[in-house]
Amino acid sequence: MIGAAYDILAERWRDAVFNPDNGLALYLRALSFLDPGAGWALNVGCGCSTRFNPLMREHGLQIEGVDVSRRMIELAAQADPGVLLHHADIRDWPVARPYRFIAAWDSIWHVPLAGQRELMLKLMAALAPGGVFIFSAGGLDEASEHVDDAMGPEVAYATLGIPGLLDVIREAGCIVRHLEFDQAPEKHLAIVVQRPRAAP
Repeated sequence: MIGAAYDILAERWRDAVFNPDNGLALYLRALSFLDPGAGWALNVGCGCSTRFNPLMREHGLQIEGVDVSRRMIELAAQADPGVLLHHADIRDWPVARPYRFIAAWDSIWHVPLAGQRELMLKLMAALAPGGVFIFSAGGLDEASEHVDDAMGPEVAYATLGIPGLLDVIREAGCIVRHLEFDQAPEKHLAIVVQRPRAAP
């Protein structure tokens, strides 16, 4: 359902209404926790907007993207041919390497609630030592899921809720570096976590 919906919606991220600054400040904050060095970044639900790519490259990162929408992948490939792209469901996609940086901006909340914990553990397990994971979520006090058609086609949303998110981060052995309601009064929550660096 999500892939088909975003095939229809893909062009919205290329029109004059879309705010290209959305999420940039949080990306910069997340990247500030990385040690200098080269490596790979994974953009989960990468979409067709490539606005974050220059920021990742400035930090020495090669970019890999995964999206369930074929149209999003087509547009992303046109906009930035230097990204390694995969049309796939991140839940089934085999992680090929450790990543210094993983981003899931406005994407994993489309995964059904029953699969969110498993997916978050999978992504945090893919972090290299010292690696950083930024994601957005519904900032509710408890787990919740719903479907709405505010953008046109029906789209599902779910969140583990703030206590559930903190629990799964702790279970994954990661540390919260930043947590912010970045679009108040909306319950849009941005979280930055980091895998501890390897012992010297």
